[in-house]
Amino acid sequence: MKFGFNAPTQGPLSATENLVRLVTGGEAMGFDYATFSDHVVIPTDIEAKYPYSSTGEFPTGARAERHEQLIEMAYVAGQTKKLRLVSSVMVVPHRPAVLTAKMLATIDVLSGGRLVVGIGAGWMREEFQAIGAPDFDQRGKVTDEYIKAFFELWSNDKPKFAGDHVRFENIIFAPKPVQKPHPPIWVGGESGPALRRTARLGDAWYPIGTNPAFPLDSLARFKAGRARLRKMTEEAGRDENAVGIALRCTAYGEQVPAKAGDGERRLFAGKPAEIAADIKALREAGVDHLDFGFAGTTVDEVVGEMQRFKRDVLALV
Repeated sequence: MKFGFNAPTQGPLSATENLVRLVTGGEAMGFDYATFSDHVVIPTDIEAKYPYSSTGEFPTGARAERHEQLIEMAYVAGQTKKLRLVSSVMVVPHRPAVLTAKMLATIDVLSGGRLVVGIGAGWMREEFQAIGAPDFDQRGKVTDEYIKAFFELWSNDKPKFAGDHVRFENIIFAPKPVQKPHPPIWVGGESGPALRRTARLGDAWYPIGTNPAFPLDSLARFKAGRARLRKMTEEAGRDENAVGIALRCTAYGEQVPAKAGDGERRLFAGKPAEIAADIKALREAGVDHLDFGFAGTTVDEVVGEMQRFKRDVLALV
Protein backbone atom coordinates (compact mmCIF):
# COMPACT_ATOMS: atom_id res chain seq x y z
CA MET A 1 0.00 0.00 0.00
CA LYS A 2 1.22 3.50 -0.91
CA PHE A 3 0.58 6.54 1.30
CA GLY A 4 0.08 10.16 0.32
CA PHE A 5 -0.54 13.59 1.81
CA ASN A 6 -2.27 16.77 0.72
CA ALA A 7 -0.07 19.51 -0.75
CA PRO A 8 -1.73 22.92 -0.20
CA THR A 9 -2.84 24.86 -3.27
CA GLN A 10 -4.49 27.67 -1.28
CA GLY A 11 -3.81 30.02 1.59
CA PRO A 12 -0.57 30.76 3.50
CA LEU A 13 0.68 27.16 3.41
CA SER A 14 0.81 27.31 -0.39
CA ALA A 15 3.33 30.17 -0.37
CA THR A 16 6.54 29.14 -2.13
CA GLU A 17 8.77 28.48 0.87
CA ASN A 18 6.03 26.74 2.84
CA LEU A 19 4.98 24.57 -0.09
CA VAL A 20 8.54 23.47 -0.80
CA ARG A 21 9.17 22.61 2.86
CA LEU A 22 6.02 20.51 2.98
CA VAL A 23 6.55 18.52 -0.21
CA THR A 24 10.27 17.94 0.31
CA GLY A 25 9.62 17.08 3.95
CA GLY A 26 6.93 14.59 3.00
CA GLU A 27 9.22 13.04 0.43
CA ALA A 28 12.05 12.75 2.98
CA MET A 29 9.68 11.04 5.43
CA GLY A 30 8.94 8.36 2.85
CA PHE A 31 5.46 9.34 1.73
CA ASP A 32 4.82 8.09 -1.78
CA TYR A 33 2.72 10.87 -3.30
CA ALA A 34 1.27 14.33 -2.82
CA THR A 35 -2.22 15.44 -3.85
CA PHE A 36 -3.28 18.80 -5.32
CA SER A 37 -6.83 20.20 -5.44
CA ASP A 38 -8.41 22.13 -8.31
CA HIS A 39 -10.36 25.37 -8.43
CA VAL A 40 -9.64 28.11 -10.95
CA VAL A 41 -11.81 30.73 -9.26
CA ILE A 42 -14.11 30.75 -6.24
CA PRO A 43 -17.39 32.57 -6.93
CA THR A 44 -18.53 34.89 -4.15
CA ASP A 45 -22.11 33.55 -4.29
CA ILE A 46 -22.39 29.76 -4.45
CA GLU A 47 -25.77 28.07 -4.63
CA ALA A 48 -24.37 24.71 -5.76
CA LYS A 49 -24.19 22.14 -2.97
CA TYR A 50 -20.75 20.92 -1.95
CA PRO A 51 -20.91 17.09 -2.02
CA TYR A 52 -18.65 16.40 0.95
CA SER A 53 -20.34 18.22 3.82
CA SER A 54 -23.59 17.49 5.62
CA THR A 55 -24.79 21.06 5.06
CA GLY A 56 -23.79 21.26 1.40
CA GLU A 57 -21.85 24.45 2.13
CA PHE A 58 -18.41 24.99 0.59
CA PRO A 59 -15.88 25.36 3.45
CA THR A 60 -15.20 28.97 4.41
CA GLY A 61 -11.49 28.24 4.67
CA ALA A 62 -11.41 27.22 1.02
CA ARG A 63 -12.37 30.73 -0.09
CA ALA A 64 -8.75 31.89 -0.22
CA GLU A 65 -6.07 32.81 -2.72
CA ARG A 66 -5.28 29.73 -4.76
CA HIS A 67 -2.70 28.48 -7.27
CA GLU A 68 -3.64 26.89 -10.57
CA GLN A 69 -3.44 23.16 -9.96
CA LEU A 70 -1.37 21.91 -12.90
CA ILE A 71 1.15 24.73 -12.76
CA GLU A 72 1.74 24.05 -9.06
CA MET A 73 2.18 20.35 -9.78
CA ALA A 74 4.78 21.15 -12.43
CA TYR A 75 6.60 23.40 -9.97
CA VAL A 76 6.60 20.71 -7.28
CA ALA A 77 7.91 18.19 -9.80
CA GLY A 78 11.00 20.38 -10.12
CA GLN A 79 11.46 20.51 -6.34
CA THR A 80 11.24 16.75 -5.73
CA LYS A 81 12.84 13.58 -7.03
CA LYS A 82 10.66 10.58 -6.17
CA LEU A 83 7.34 11.97 -5.01
CA ARG A 84 4.42 11.11 -7.28
CA LEU A 85 2.04 13.96 -8.11
CA VAL A 86 -1.72 13.36 -8.00
CA SER A 87 -4.35 15.80 -9.24
CA SER A 88 -6.98 15.42 -6.53
CA VAL A 89 -8.99 15.87 -8.53
CA MET A 90 -8.66 17.75 -11.78
CA VAL A 91 -12.07 18.98 -12.95
CA VAL A 92 -11.80 17.76 -16.52
CA PRO A 93 -14.15 20.26 -18.25
CA HIS A 94 -12.33 23.26 -16.72
CA ARG A 95 -9.64 23.27 -19.43
CA PRO A 96 -9.71 22.60 -23.20
CA ALA A 97 -9.04 18.95 -23.98
CA VAL A 98 -6.00 19.21 -26.27
CA LEU A 99 -4.31 21.84 -24.13
CA THR A 100 -4.91 19.82 -20.97
CA ALA A 101 -3.53 16.66 -22.55
CA LYS A 102 -0.42 18.63 -23.54
CA MET A 103 0.03 20.09 -20.04
CA LEU A 104 -0.33 16.67 -18.42
CA ALA A 105 2.06 15.03 -20.88
CA THR A 106 4.60 17.79 -20.19
CA ILE A 107 4.35 17.26 -16.43
CA ASP A 108 4.82 13.52 -16.88
CA VAL A 109 7.86 14.01 -19.12
CA LEU A 110 9.55 16.65 -16.97
CA SER A 111 8.91 14.72 -13.76
CA GLY A 112 10.28 11.49 -15.18
CA GLY A 113 6.92 9.72 -15.15
CA ARG A 114 5.59 10.72 -11.72
CA LEU A 115 2.14 12.00 -12.72
CA VAL A 116 -1.18 10.49 -11.64
CA VAL A 117 -4.26 12.07 -13.22
CA GLY A 118 -7.07 12.12 -10.68
CA ILE A 119 -10.22 13.29 -12.43
CA GLY A 120 -13.73 14.48 -11.68
CA ALA A 121 -16.64 16.02 -13.56
CA GLY A 122 -17.05 18.94 -11.14
CA TRP A 123 -19.85 20.16 -8.90
CA MET A 124 -19.82 23.97 -8.84
CA ARG A 125 -22.06 25.38 -11.58
CA GLU A 126 -21.02 28.97 -10.81
CA GLU A 127 -17.35 28.22 -11.42
CA PHE A 128 -18.13 26.56 -14.77
CA GLN A 129 -19.98 29.70 -15.81
CA ALA A 130 -17.26 32.06 -14.60
CA ILE A 131 -14.45 30.40 -16.55
CA GLY A 132 -16.42 29.72 -19.73
CA ALA A 133 -16.34 25.93 -19.36
CA PRO A 134 -18.74 23.75 -21.36
CA ASP A 135 -22.37 23.46 -20.28
CA PHE A 136 -22.45 22.33 -16.65
CA ASP A 137 -25.38 19.99 -17.33
CA GLN A 138 -23.27 18.18 -19.95
CA ARG A 139 -20.22 17.83 -17.69
CA GLY A 140 -20.37 14.04 -17.43
CA LYS A 141 -20.45 13.55 -21.18
CA VAL A 142 -17.76 16.21 -21.65
CA THR A 143 -15.53 14.52 -19.08
CA ASP A 144 -15.80 11.11 -20.73
CA GLU A 145 -15.13 12.56 -24.18
CA TYR A 146 -12.12 14.58 -23.03
CA ILE A 147 -10.58 11.53 -21.34
CA LYS A 148 -10.98 9.51 -24.53
CA ALA A 149 -9.35 12.38 -26.43
CA PHE A 150 -6.43 12.32 -23.94
CA PHE A 151 -5.93 8.63 -24.63
CA GLU A 152 -5.89 9.25 -28.39
CA LEU A 153 -3.36 12.08 -28.10
CA TRP A 154 -1.13 10.21 -25.68
CA SER A 155 -0.99 6.91 -27.53
CA ASN A 156 -1.25 7.49 -31.29
CA ASP A 157 1.40 8.97 -33.56
CA LYS A 158 -1.31 10.38 -35.84
CA PRO A 159 -4.04 11.29 -33.39
CA LYS A 160 -7.52 11.89 -34.71
CA PHE A 161 -10.76 12.45 -32.83
CA ALA A 162 -14.27 13.58 -33.71
CA GLY A 163 -16.67 14.07 -30.85
CA ASP A 164 -19.42 16.45 -29.85
CA HIS A 165 -17.10 18.56 -27.68
CA VAL A 166 -13.59 18.04 -29.08
CA ARG A 167 -12.27 17.46 -32.59
CA PHE A 168 -8.77 17.26 -34.02
CA GLU A 169 -6.77 15.65 -36.83
CA ASN A 170 -3.62 16.32 -38.87
CA ILE A 171 -1.61 17.33 -35.79
CA ILE A 172 1.69 16.33 -34.21
CA PHE A 173 1.39 15.69 -30.49
CA ALA A 174 4.81 15.08 -28.97
CA PRO A 175 6.43 14.22 -26.70
CA LYS A 176 4.14 11.51 -25.43
CA PRO A 177 3.94 10.84 -21.68
CA VAL A 178 6.75 8.76 -20.19
CA GLN A 179 4.30 6.30 -18.61
CA LYS A 180 2.81 3.78 -21.01
CA PRO A 181 0.21 3.55 -22.29
CA HIS A 182 -0.48 6.77 -20.34
CA PRO A 183 -0.34 8.19 -16.81
CA PRO A 184 -2.72 6.39 -14.44
CA ILE A 185 -6.27 7.72 -14.37
CA TRP A 186 -7.86 7.80 -10.91
CA VAL A 187 -11.57 8.55 -11.12
CA GLY A 188 -13.00 10.51 -8.22
CA GLY A 189 -16.59 10.37 -7.04
CA GLU A 190 -18.91 7.93 -5.33
CA SER A 191 -22.11 8.14 -7.40
CA GLY A 192 -23.33 5.67 -9.98
CA PRO A 193 -22.03 7.75 -12.91
CA ALA A 194 -18.62 8.05 -11.24
CA LEU A 195 -18.44 4.29 -10.73
CA ARG A 196 -19.45 3.63 -14.33
CA ARG A 197 -16.79 6.11 -15.52
CA THR A 198 -14.24 4.29 -13.38
CA ALA A 199 -15.27 0.92 -14.75
CA ARG A 200 -14.97 2.06 -18.37
CA LEU A 201 -12.02 4.45 -18.31
CA GLY A 202 -10.20 4.32 -14.99
CA ASP A 203 -7.09 2.66 -13.68
CA ALA A 204 -8.33 3.25 -10.12
CA TRP A 205 -11.38 4.37 -8.20
CA TYR A 206 -10.61 7.39 -5.99
CA PRO A 207 -13.50 8.09 -3.59
CA ILE A 208 -13.79 10.17 -0.43
CA GLY A 209 -15.68 8.45 2.36
CA THR A 210 -17.55 11.50 3.62
CA ASN A 211 -20.07 12.08 0.82
CA PRO A 212 -23.43 12.08 2.69
CA ALA A 213 -25.25 10.89 -0.42
CA PHE A 214 -22.90 7.91 -0.94
CA PRO A 215 -21.19 7.29 2.43
CA LEU A 216 -18.20 4.98 2.69
CA ASP A 217 -17.60 5.64 6.37
CA SER A 218 -17.59 2.02 7.56
CA LEU A 219 -15.76 -1.04 6.29
CA ALA A 220 -19.07 -2.67 5.37
CA ARG A 221 -20.15 0.34 3.30
CA PHE A 222 -16.77 0.50 1.62
CA LYS A 223 -16.92 -3.19 0.69
CA ALA A 224 -20.39 -2.68 -0.76
CA GLY A 225 -19.06 0.15 -2.93
CA ARG A 226 -16.17 -2.03 -4.04
CA ALA A 227 -18.60 -4.82 -4.98
CA ARG A 228 -20.64 -2.37 -7.09
CA LEU A 229 -17.45 -1.26 -8.86
CA ARG A 230 -16.36 -4.82 -9.62
CA LYS A 231 -19.76 -5.65 -11.05
CA MET A 232 -19.71 -2.56 -13.28
CA THR A 233 -16.14 -3.30 -14.36
CA GLU A 234 -17.16 -6.76 -15.54
CA GLU A 235 -20.19 -5.30 -17.30
CA ALA A 236 -17.82 -2.90 -19.11
CA GLY A 237 -15.96 -5.91 -20.51
CA ARG A 238 -12.94 -5.68 -18.22
CA ASP A 239 -11.61 -8.04 -15.58
CA GLU A 240 -13.18 -7.20 -12.20
CA ASN A 241 -9.72 -6.67 -10.71
CA ALA A 242 -8.49 -4.42 -13.53
CA VAL A 243 -9.29 -1.28 -11.54
CA GLY A 244 -7.33 -0.46 -8.40
CA ILE A 245 -8.62 1.56 -5.45
CA ALA A 246 -7.19 4.75 -3.99
CA LEU A 247 -8.97 6.25 -0.99
CA ARG A 248 -8.84 9.76 0.47
CA CYS A 249 -9.18 10.31 4.23
CA THR A 250 -10.02 13.87 5.27
CA ALA A 251 -10.19 13.33 9.05
CA TYR A 252 -8.90 10.75 11.51
CA GLY A 253 -8.27 10.25 15.22
CA GLU A 254 -10.21 10.51 18.44
CA GLN A 255 -12.09 13.64 17.29
CA VAL A 256 -13.84 11.56 14.61
CA PRO A 257 -17.20 10.06 15.72
CA ALA A 258 -16.81 6.43 16.73
CA LYS A 259 -19.90 5.23 14.86
CA ALA A 260 -20.57 5.37 11.14
CA GLY A 261 -24.00 6.13 9.70
CA ASP A 262 -24.84 2.41 9.52
CA GLY A 263 -24.04 1.86 13.20
CA GLU A 264 -20.74 0.12 12.47
CA ARG A 265 -17.31 1.35 13.51
CA ARG A 266 -16.37 4.51 11.65
CA LEU A 267 -13.20 4.14 9.61
CA PHE A 268 -10.16 6.09 10.89
CA ALA A 269 -11.78 6.88 14.26
CA GLY A 270 -10.05 6.39 17.58
CA LYS A 271 -6.52 5.69 18.73
CA PRO A 272 -3.49 4.95 16.50
CA ALA A 273 -3.80 1.17 16.89
CA GLU A 274 -7.45 1.30 15.77
CA ILE A 275 -6.59 3.45 12.75
CA ALA A 276 -3.75 1.06 11.85
CA ALA A 277 -6.22 -1.84 12.03
CA ASP A 278 -8.55 0.02 9.66
CA ILE A 279 -5.70 0.56 7.22
CA LYS A 280 -4.85 -3.16 7.31
CA ALA A 281 -8.50 -4.07 6.72
CA LEU A 282 -8.74 -1.67 3.78
CA ARG A 283 -5.56 -3.09 2.31
CA GLU A 284 -7.10 -6.56 2.49
CA ALA A 285 -10.23 -5.12 0.87
CA GLY A 286 -8.27 -3.95 -2.16
CA VAL A 287 -7.13 -0.41 -1.34
CA ASP A 288 -3.62 0.07 -2.71
CA HIS A 289 -3.26 3.85 -2.23
CA LEU A 290 -4.40 5.87 0.78
CA ASP A 291 -3.87 9.60 1.39
CA PHE A 292 -4.56 11.90 4.30
CA GLY A 293 -5.21 15.57 4.90
CA PHE A 294 -2.90 16.53 7.75
CA ALA A 295 -4.08 19.43 9.89
CA GLY A 296 -2.12 22.51 10.88
CA THR A 297 -1.95 26.25 10.32
CA THR A 298 1.86 26.40 10.00
CA VAL A 299 4.40 24.25 8.20
CA ASP A 300 5.85 23.07 11.50
CA GLU A 301 2.41 21.95 12.70
CA VAL A 302 1.63 20.04 9.49
CA VAL A 303 5.06 18.41 9.29
CA GLY A 304 4.83 17.49 12.97
CA GLU A 305 1.46 15.84 12.40
CA MET A 306 2.85 13.92 9.44
CA GLN A 307 5.78 12.72 11.55
CA ARG A 308 3.48 11.61 14.39
CA PHE A 309 1.24 9.75 11.96
CA LYS A 310 4.22 7.93 10.47
CA ARG A 311 5.53 7.03 13.93
CA ASP A 312 2.27 6.20 15.72
CA VAL A 313 0.07 4.76 12.97
CA LEU A 314 1.99 3.67 9.87
CA ALA A 315 4.67 1.98 11.95
CA LEU A 316 1.93 -0.44 13.10
CA VAL A 317 0.71 -1.27 9.59
